Amino acid sequence: MVASWWRWAALTLAATTVVFHIGLVFSGLTPNLVSRPIHMALALPWVLCVGHSSRWQRVSGVALCVLGVAACVWVATHEDALADQYGFLEGTSQLILAIVLLTVVLEAARRSIGWPLPIVALLAIVYGLAGQYIPGEFGHAGTPISSFMGTLTIAEGGLWGSLTGISVGIVAIFVILGATLNAGEAGRGFMNVASAAAGRLKGGAAKVSILASALFGSISGSASANVASTGAITMPAMQKLGYPKRLTAAVEAVASSGGQIMPPLMGAGAFVMVELTGTPYTGVMSAALFPAVLYFIAVWVGVNAYADRFSLKPVAREDQPALREVAITSIFFLIPFSILMWLLLAVGYTPQRSAVVAIFAALALLLLNNKLKFSWRDAGCRIETSLISASKQIAMIASIILCASIVIGVLGITGLGVKITSLIMSGSGGVLWPALILTAIACLILGMEIPTTGAYIICVSVAGPALIDLGMAPLQAHLFVFWFALISTITPPVCGAVFIASGMIGANWLKVALTAMSLGVGLYIVPLALAADIALIQIADRPVAAMLMALRTGIGLWLISRALISPGSGVLRFFMIGLGGLIIFVPVSIS
Repeated sequence: MVASWWRWAALTLAATTVVFHIGLVFSGLTPNLVSRPIHMALALPWVLCVGHSSRWQRVSGVALCVLGVAACVWVATHEDALADQYGFLEGTSQLILAIVLLTVVLEAARRSIGWPLPIVALLAIVYGLAGQYIPGEFGHAGTPISSFMGTLTIAEGGLWGSLTGISVGIVAIFVILGATLNAGEAGRGFMNVASAAAGRLKGGAAKVSILASALFGSISGSASANVASTGAITMPAMQKLGYPKRLTAAVEAVASSGGQIMPPLMGAGAFVMVELTGTPYTGVMSAALFPAVLYFIAVWVGVNAYADRFSLKPVAREDQPALREVAITSIFFLIPFSILMWLLLAVGYTPQRSAVVAIFAALALLLLNNKLKFSWRDAGCRIETSLISASKQIAMIASIILCASIVIGVLGITGLGVKITSLIMSGSGGVLWPALILTAIACLILGMEIPTTGAYIICVSVAGPALIDLGMAPLQAHLFVFWFALISTITPPVCGAVFIASGMIGANWLKVALTAMSLGVGLYIVPLALAADIALIQIADRPVAAMLMALRTGIGLWLISRALISPGSGVLRFFMIGLGGLIIFVPVSIS
């Protein structure tokens, strides 16, 4: 009875969450201090009350959830009055409200992704409150507590800032689309298409993993989710054919990491990039296309090199899907994707409206199974799965973005962001490439324990202005930071995608990581290439120059990848790496 009650409560909350976010797309102008607090209120139960084993976690989670939801509702219902306060708290009760909101956000982020990001946010709050006591240029003049806390909690300069607006208005919609596709047969469709396209090739099982992860990752936007889902199918297939364990896990980790940079969705990061750069969504997609394709080409070349070394077999003909099955299951992702792209590119709809129409198409397809047969019971289960999955993912992303919004708010209030930018400028001597190296190191360190989107937001907030001041275009700088925020998924000492993949098949994680780094060498080189020549991301404005730069980068990556993986003399391999670097980075003037 209790289990049934919880199930219906969860389903009701999930349906409310999905309907609320879809409804915002058609509701016209909803005040930000209404939509954003309600977004947080709907996210808190999933983060604070669901999935905790100990009694203390459950009790404390429920208590914090009640306090947090009450505070969010209070902000939403007093939106008119708060607008007249201009970010200044009035009275002790509002100060308590601010403390409750910040505490709940920190704890929600901790339960979602662990300690690192909440610690960064907490240190930012402490700096904002006590930074006036820090001597030297990194102190600040001090801000009255009513203004500082109020700006973070009752105005649009902290929790309810533009980043949270992205989470509410765009990210949530595309998360719903991805969850709806995943609940049906789209995932199987991706696998079948990948298997039909690459299964018969040399190293076919690994190449199936590459294609499937690229396709699946374009809607999931999460390396971990990608490894857990596609890896559960592709890794046993590779093991069955005798692939080395370290290679099996490395292929899946590298391919899954690339899903976050593959258009059209690219996870939450693409939508944050749209907001922060002012670039249209289609512009971000087109700029990201060649770099993402080059990354997967480098992985493909690496698999070919390993296939030569280990005589990797293709997928057996009897294990490949029939053409009819491929055609039927591909319908489940082709129809929603085609609708999305047509409305975005041909009709000119906003990304949100385009995605909502695609969601309705994907929901209709949930009524059918992979044999195009209808069953109310199965359809109901798939719809329930999609609602629950969408709400949980929305809640997790919301907890990350709300926590990161605290950091961004403090940077703006105290001027710390400008000071860190100045530090990067002085540390690099005003030269771009040292600044790029400093930024890459910062991205790697932050990305070790903070999800890609959070690491990207924080890094680009402090380093982005410096890179732009040193001559990079805004979108170029943002893509550079976004890519380097991702490298921690395969780079030791903390490499999440590698840990998950190696754990799933019982491989040594360090050997897997080293293999993944050689396979995923494009993850390190492509962002440097786009920093060296902006033509790589200007496919819309300079298509010939973009294609030529992509060709150069592809040739260079082929040489470097073969040198890292193929057996041969050290001198020859060193020469190939050097030649590849020259081809990529030596400037060529193309109008």
